[in-house]
Amino acid sequence: MRSAISCFVRRGTEVARVLAVVNQKGGVGKTTTSVNLAAALAQAERRVLLIDLDPQGNATMGSGVDKRNLARTVYHLLLGLAELNVVRVRVERGGFDLLPANRDLAGAEIELVELDGRETRLKDALAPVDTEYDFVLIDCPPSLSLLTVNGLTAAHRVLIPMQCEYYALEGLSDLVSTIKRVRANLNPQLEIAGLLRTMYDPRNTLSQHVSQQLEQHFGDKVYRTLVPRNVRLAEAPSYGVPAVLWDAASKGAQAYLALAAEILAQGQAA
Repeated sequence: MRSAISCFVRRGTEVARVLAVVNQKGGVGKTTTSVNLAAALAQAERRVLLIDLDPQGNATMGSGVDKRNLARTVYHLLLGLAELNVVRVRVERGGFDLLPANRDLAGAEIELVELDGRETRLKDALAPVDTEYDFVLIDCPPSLSLLTVNGLTAAHRVLIPMQCEYYALEGLSDLVSTIKRVRANLNPQLEIAGLLRTMYDPRNTLSQHVSQQLEQHFGDKVYRTLVPRNVRLAEAPSYGVPAVLWDAASKGAQAYLALAAEILAQGQAA
């Protein structure tokens, strides 16, 4: 699979493609997607920056970085207390860079309200390094908060992980409305890159039905890749290693390698 995704070559010194991984519903595989996609793209020899924008810091821990021992995090970056180079850490096993997060970030929600350009703080902070990376992935919190708005304002496209269940469809309409508002007021270039079906169980009739509905309504905006329920995806974070490295042969890892290939193909076609 690595050779398959490595066949897509980089084009010159283009600016990074910034993808916000967003869903206001928790437990849909948002962080799992962010960490494993970062590692899969790094395996394809892409320069990748992963931004943990969730105060829970799960993407930080899942990348093998201890959130409890961080002197500087994305919180300090958003408030202008530290520059990106000071906050950035290297995830050696994953092959990508990380802007880590911990509980301090929860306070940013209140403190940002008083600051100028509160919705564009992340976008402005990323500007100096926009040619250093091929991809920037933003793991947004499970809410439509000011942190999420910062992620959407900084992004070019939105990747939406979602389970194939009834409530997911209801939440999707709210998220699409938020994306439209951000596009109208803050980021006119923002588009939906694709919907990723996660924790998919082909034996479940509801999963099949919802999956078909998504394909009917969103067409080619639905990724062909289906991420199955897989124990290796659940195990990997406890070892601080992306599943694509923890067990590359597992069905979950293979799905994220396939997703990386699909995203690279999107870029070649653009």
